[in-house]
Amino acid sequence: MLFETHKQACEALAEIWRWPHFSVEELACRCRGRFCDGEYWHDGAFLDALEMLRAQIGAPLRVTSGHRCRQWNAAVGGAPRSEHKTIAADIAIGRHARHELKDAAVRAGFSGIGMARTFLHIDRRSKPARWYYKGSEAVWKTS
Repeated sequence: MLFETHKQACEALAEIWRWPHFSVEELACRCRGRFCDGEYWHDGAFLDALEMLRAQIGAPLRVTSGHRCRQWNAAVGGAPRSEHKTIAADIAIGRHARHELKDAAVRAGFSGIGMARTFLHIDRRSKPARWYYKGSEAVWKTS
């Protein structure tokens, strides 16, 4: 369900919000008003899986990109049919063990897994897909 602003989403979802480790703000579009007012795509099953991933890792997850409005997705070089235009998340690898993070994402039910040098893309697309972002394959194969 698409909300035009993160404020609208926060108000509408306040009574039912059950995902303590994540917020509308961190999953809403981050174009900072260039193209939208913080669009947010709500998907409870996605958030349930994200909470499950966080529980398996046992540590905070930093979302670097969640939903993107159509224009922001284009501006940041996102794929024309990017899952970010509904809901997906790029999770900073940081101090997480990259393969543990990826394996936990699969166990949590994420079917789209994109492996980058500094982040792991996750989504729940209908047809499973795995890919490496440009220049990241060697990092994933050697770690």
